[in-house]
Amino acid sequence: MVAGETSGDLLAGLLLDGVHARMPDVQAAGIGGPQMAARGFDAWWHSEKLAVHGYSWELVRRLREILSIRKQLRQRLLVEKPAVFVGVDAPDFNLGLERDLRAAGIKTVHFVCPSIWAWRANRIDKIRAAADHVLCLFPFEPALLQQHGIEATYVGHPLAAVIPMEPDKAAARARLGLALDRKVLALLPGSRSAEVQYIAKPFFAAAALVRAQMPEVQVVVPVVPQHWQRMQQAVREAGVQEWVQLVQGQSHDVLAACDCTLIASGTATLEAALFKRPMVISYRMHPISWRLMRRKQLQPWVGLPNILCSDFVVPELLQDAATPEALAAASLDWLQAYDQQPSKIAELQARFSALHHTLFRDTSALAADAIQKLMCR
Repeated sequence: MVAGETSGDLLAGLLLDGVHARMPDVQAAGIGGPQMAARGFDAWWHSEKLAVHGYSWELVRRLREILSIRKQLRQRLLVEKPAVFVGVDAPDFNLGLERDLRAAGIKTVHFVCPSIWAWRANRIDKIRAAADHVLCLFPFEPALLQQHGIEATYVGHPLAAVIPMEPDKAAARARLGLALDRKVLALLPGSRSAEVQYIAKPFFAAAALVRAQMPEVQVVVPVVPQHWQRMQQAVREAGVQEWVQLVQGQSHDVLAACDCTLIASGTATLEAALFKRPMVISYRMHPISWRLMRRKQLQPWVGLPNILCSDFVVPELLQDAATPEALAAASLDWLQAYDQQPSKIAELQARFSALHHTLFRDTSALAADAIQKLMCR
């Protein structure tokens, strides 16, 4: 198995639950993170090695190391010939590897259909060459893949089973030490190094503007362990250390506890939607990376909640539009709506509840069943 970065590690960990339930003696190894390790996964490399932000400078700086890891992994797998290879997301790394392994007779599964419906539609040929089977998180994806001769199974989104239909805000606030009678703004600038670099600073500046308008607002930031010191430094440099609360991990508690989240585009936005929380989606990256990605965008939306609802149900402020002033204004709109426009909050929560029911499946079991059938051919 190969899982890239935090979200892939989470998905792979849940997948391993289903695999071990069906096939207790299966051994899993490759590239993974702490969630996989907790299920007995043998990580030859840590998933953080594959966490690259956009194109251009970030990728160029680390390309040699990443290519070296893929070469070493390919050589080892071609010798050991596992019963099946599962690439979890990280398509730029996994699809080429899967293609080579499949050509050598090793069965391959790609878990998470690349977003060919959002951007980079030309990836369909790579997927066809790489994967014996694709496990899809969203219900419309299998039919799209099957049109191109690619076997696929809708397994639901595992986060829909992990996150409760009715999150307990009071309990989450108690665990985090947050007051029950004050609004909470959660900042989630992302888990990659470059996201901390490009996104954290405008998020902190926006939070300061929100606090100027609503001094009682509590601001909390979940931080992955490997970025703890860096985020502490960013908080000090922004001059917000007196009132920003950093917590290690606990992103689900933070989302359950908050009234609104200012959040980087990515899987975390879907988590926020499943927690039924209003959000402002944002993203910033190196300007060259932004221009390259923008040209390949196929839909008007970037955030997963908006894509899945086919509507701008929450605001998106990207790149140059992601100024502290704009981010603060959009966040204040949600925070003030609880008192001034409660129907606006209720309508959003209803749409997110419907989305939750659509994505809720026994993902671990369905994915493990598809993998077992492929292994038994």
